[in-house]
Amino acid sequence: MFTIITSVILFLYLLQILFFRSLTSKKFEKISEADLPAISIVVAARNEEKNIETCLVSLDAIEYDEEKLQIIIIDDHSTDRTPQIIKSYIKDKPKFLTIVPQKAKGSLKGKANAIANGIEFATGEIILSTDADCTVNPLWAKTTVSYYKENVAMVCGYTNQEEDTTFRGMQSVDFLFLLSVAAGTMNAGKPLSCIGNNMSYRKSVYHEVGGYESMPFSITEDFQLLAAFHKLGKYKIIYPGESNMLVTSKACPNLTSLYWQKKRWGVGGLDSDIAGFAVMAVSFLLHVATIFMPVFMGILWLLLLPVKWLIDFILIGGTYKRLKLKLKLKNFLAFEFYYNIYVVLLPFAVMFNRKIKWKDRKF
Repeated sequence: MFTIITSVILFLYLLQILFFRSLTSKKFEKISEADLPAISIVVAARNEEKNIETCLVSLDAIEYDEEKLQIIIIDDHSTDRTPQIIKSYIKDKPKFLTIVPQKAKGSLKGKANAIANGIEFATGEIILSTDADCTVNPLWAKTTVSYYKENVAMVCGYTNQEEDTTFRGMQSVDFLFLLSVAAGTMNAGKPLSCIGNNMSYRKSVYHEVGGYESMPFSITEDFQLLAAFHKLGKYKIIYPGESNMLVTSKACPNLTSLYWQKKRWGVGGLDSDIAGFAVMAVSFLLHVATIFMPVFMGILWLLLLPVKWLIDFILIGGTYKRLKLKLKLKNFLAFEFYYNIYVVLLPFAVMFNRKIKWKDRKF
């Protein structure tokens, strides 16, 4: 009976993955370079003295008409050298603007409040956001904004992580795997997730939904905004898969920070609708079954386990190829081990305790 149930779940998982894979490569129309609108890039930074200058250098190298480009750096009340580094770097660069949030907007806290304050100063028609521990492709802005046909309200992109060690490489595979699922569902017209460090949206639609301050506080403010845009029901939200749109972030340095990152995402995922929970349920059940395969299936698990890995590779391999990245076997195998553990344990981590630690703050 266990073998039959596991086989059925594995088949459902395969159907999901094939569905996501078919939509991650969906093509979308673009506007001409001459029609690219004015943009504002918004970055919130808190205690990022180790990363902020690298981020600023990559933003400074963006290829975009400087008369249409504004870069807003929000110092979210840092207690380290972040403000001084920002001030020194942008002092002779008029396209940069730095602010410190002076007020709490609605029930907002932390990063969401910082971004909402920053958008008040935005002059661009399109808002792009990334994080202070990220670097962007020089063509990131131009490529992202080229997808803003008249009826498009939000365009999301992929983020990978530095892969100089297996621990970091494992996290990068995980990022791109989850974002492939997000892209598949979004391009199917049912957006379930996104990531705020590679996100863009029309400022007019942002104000139409009332901005972050009109939404209930969430530790995953990017998902809240996505849901609000989707609820309007009259604009397109798309997820192209172009390498020029790639953003690279820092991986979590240790297991403790990785735990809090996953828990933060898990708590945010509790706001999903029934479709989101259905996707998560199939994955959860399959990974629980995977743990018990050696007990109930004997040698047969040695055949089914590689099948599961192959199914995952169908999705993640396609994403790496599209983004012109090299998928290392050791990183992929480490991801499979790590993915199996946290998919099973994460629901229990958020079920009884939703407290979060993030950027030396508690929520």
